[in-house]
Amino acid sequence: MHIVPFKVSLLEAVTAFAPWMEPTDAELDAIEAEMPLILAEIDLTDAQIIALDRTPSELDERRIRRARRQALAARAALATRARQSLPRGAA
Repeated sequence: MHIVPFKVSLLEAVTAFAPWMEPTDAELDAIEAEMPLILAEIDLTDAQIIALDRTPSELDERRIRRARRQALAARAALATRARQSLPRGAA
């Protein structure tokens, strides 16, 4: 098998497919709608990581419980918004 070298500049490699690789407005809107959930899950992950290196204190356990409740609330709110945006009779 003979491999033919293909030379391309860095600029060409980075921008070759840029027009169709960008997120659409609908995708950006979906990400924006999910941001409260994403941030709540980041807080939960941070609280869990802190507790990994040591025996969790009462404060650590409360922090994890609070972060878990916030993540669940954000998930429920997102699901409610998604359900409300469905056309009548689709759910």
